[in-house]
Amino acid sequence: MLSVKVLLVPGGHVMTMAFAIGLSIEEIKHHLASELEVPLEVLQLYLNVVEEKQSLMELGIRPHSSTQMEMSSSDPTSYPLRLLRPPEHDNMPDVITVRVQKGTEVVVEIERSHQKKPFLGGYRHRLTGAEYHNAAVQTLPKKRPDRGVLVHSLGTQTAELKSKLQQCSVDMSTQMTGIGCYVSCVNDKLVTPVKYVTADEYHGRRLDAVICLQSYVRRWLAQEEVEQLRRERARRLAWFDLQERKCKEEKEAQLRERRRRWMNPQTREDFNLLYHALEKWRNEEEEQINCSLRGAERKAALCALLEQEMEFIAAIGRHQINVEAINQDKIIRNFLNKTAAAHQWRSATGRLFEMDSVPDVRARALKEIYDDISKFLVDQQERRHFLEKLRNTVMEHECQLVWDIIDLIDREMDLMGRDVKDHNLEGLRKRICTLFLQYIRTPAFNPKVIKLLKVKPYDLQHDMFFCHGCQRYLWSADFGSSTTGCRSRRCRNCTSLDNVARPRDDNSVYQNILRRLRTDEHRLNPETSIPFLLQVDDIRYLIEKVWSSCSALNGSRDIYNLVFARWDVQEDWSPWNCILLSKEEISAHTQVEHIHKAYETTFIQWVEQKHSMARQHFSKNPVIAKNLGL
Repeated sequence: MLSVKVLLVPGGHVMTMAFAIGLSIEEIKHHLASELEVPLEVLQLYLNVVEEKQSLMELGIRPHSSTQMEMSSSDPTSYPLRLLRPPEHDNMPDVITVRVQKGTEVVVEIERSHQKKPFLGGYRHRLTGAEYHNAAVQTLPKKRPDRGVLVHSLGTQTAELKSKLQQCSVDMSTQMTGIGCYVSCVNDKLVTPVKYVTADEYHGRRLDAVICLQSYVRRWLAQEEVEQLRRERARRLAWFDLQERKCKEEKEAQLRERRRRWMNPQTREDFNLLYHALEKWRNEEEEQINCSLRGAERKAALCALLEQEMEFIAAIGRHQINVEAINQDKIIRNFLNKTAAAHQWRSATGRLFEMDSVPDVRARALKEIYDDISKFLVDQQERRHFLEKLRNTVMEHECQLVWDIIDLIDREMDLMGRDVKDHNLEGLRKRICTLFLQYIRTPAFNPKVIKLLKVKPYDLQHDMFFCHGCQRYLWSADFGSSTTGCRSRRCRNCTSLDNVARPRDDNSVYQNILRRLRTDEHRLNPETSIPFLLQVDDIRYLIEKVWSSCSALNGSRDIYNLVFARWDVQEDWSPWNCILLSKEEISAHTQVEHIHKAYETTFIQWVEQKHSMARQHFSKNPVIAKNLGL
C-alpha cells in the first residue's frame, strides 16, 4: 500500500487516498472518476510522463511511501472537479500514529492537514516529480517537544510571523522639568493647532486633484489630436493644390506644344494638325457665311473663302516641301554616319575599343567623297578635284549606274569650262549627288550597308502588296494595320494624302492617349499585350463610337484631358474592361476596390453595355478573340 495525494486543479483541493502498489494508472483513473462522479474521458492525471498501462511500482514508487499527482478536467465548464465531502466534515484525525513492534518500538507519526496552504514558490522536476523549494522556504521538519519525534507536514513551509515593538521608552512618555530633574527645551518646537481634516475631506481633495490632472491631460490629448487633424488637412490641401497645379501645367504644356506645331511643323502629324485647324477655320467661316448672307453675296463670299483656303494650302505645301528636304538631308547624313562608324566594344575593365575593317574604310571613303561633292559653293579648281576623285572611285566597277555618273561628271566639267554660272549647274550637281547616293546604298559597291537595309532584295517577292490608291506594289510595312484583321487597301502615303484632301483629321491626340495607356499598363503588368495590339484608329473608334468622346462620370468633352483606365483595377486593361475619364478623376477611380459598392446599379449597367459594344467590334481579331474566350 501507498498514500497518494491528488491535487485538484484549478481548485487547489487535496485528496489523500490509499492504493495498492500494483494498481495501474488507468485503474486509479477509474476509481477517481467514480469518486468524483465525472466521466473517465475528461480526467487528466499529471505524474511525470507515464502511460495508462503502467503500474505504480513500474514508476519507481516504493511501498509504504507517498506520492503526489495533479488532476484536471479537459472540460471544466461541464464537468468541474470538486470535492463531494467538504474538509470540515472529515472525521479523520490530523495525526495517525502507527506502532510496529519488532525488537525496538518505532513510532511514526503522520500529520494530515485539511487546511489549504499556499505554495510559497519552488520548482518541480518534470520527469522524477521531485520538488525543489526556494531558499526562503527551506525549513527543517518540526519536532514535537512532548514526544521528541519528527513530524512531517505541510506546515514546515509556513513562515511564523512575530510582532515586536520598535518604540523606545523615551518616546513612550512625556517628561517635564521638575524638582531634581532638568529637561532641555532646545529642541522643542511650538506647534500651532490647525483645522482638523476629516477622511472625507482628504479624499475629496485628492479626487479634485485627480480630476484637475485628468482635465489637463485630456486637453493636451485633444490639442494633439486637433493638431494632427490640422496637419493632415494641410497636407491634403497641399496635395490637391499640387494636383491642380500639375494639371494646369500639363494643359499649358499641351497648348504650347500645339502652338509650336502650328507655327513650325516638322513631322507629318504636325502638318495633319495644321490641316485640321485649317478645316476647322473653313467650317466656321462657311457656317457664318451661310447664316448671314443670301443669294449672290453668299456665292461671292464662298468663292473668296475658297481662294483664301487655296492660298493657305499652297503656303502649307511650300513649307512642307522645305521641311521634307531638310529632313531628307538629316536622314542621309545619319545613314552615312552609321555606315562609316567603326566597330566598338568594351573590355572587361571598361575600356572602349574600336576596330576598322575593310568595309568600314571603304564606307568612310565614300562618305568623304559624298560630303565633298555636296559642297556647291566652292571654286572651279576645287570642284574639278572633287569630280576627278569621284570618277576614279566609281570606275572600279562597270554598270549602267557608273556610266550615268561618269556621263554627268563629264557634262558638268564641260559646262564649267564654258563659264556657266553656278546657280545654273545646281540641278546637275543634285543629280550627281543622287546617283552617287544610290551607288553608296548598293551592297555590291559598299558592303557595309547590307546591315542597314530595311528590306533584303531577295525577300521582297514574298512580302509585297498592291496599293489601290497609287497602283504600286509596296512592302507590307508601308500599309497600315488594324485589329479587325483586314489589311488596308491603300498605303500610308495614299491614306495621308486622302486625309489632307478630304476629312483633315488630327490623330495626334489619340496617339497621345494610346501612348499613355501603353505606358501605364506596362508599369502595372509588363506581360500585357492587348494595348500594344490596338492602333490609333481603334482608340479613336473606342473614344468616338463607344464612349461618345466624353468622360463617363462628369461628361467632360475636352479630348485633351481624357484618358483610359481600368474599369476593374484587379484585371488587365482591355476594350471590355475600360472606362474613359478625365485626368482629375483617374486618381479617385483607381482607389476603388469594389465597383458595386462605389457606383450605382444603373451606372454599372450603362458601362457594361459599352463593354458589350466594344467586345462585339474587337471580336473580329483572332488574337483578341483568344482573350475573349471565343
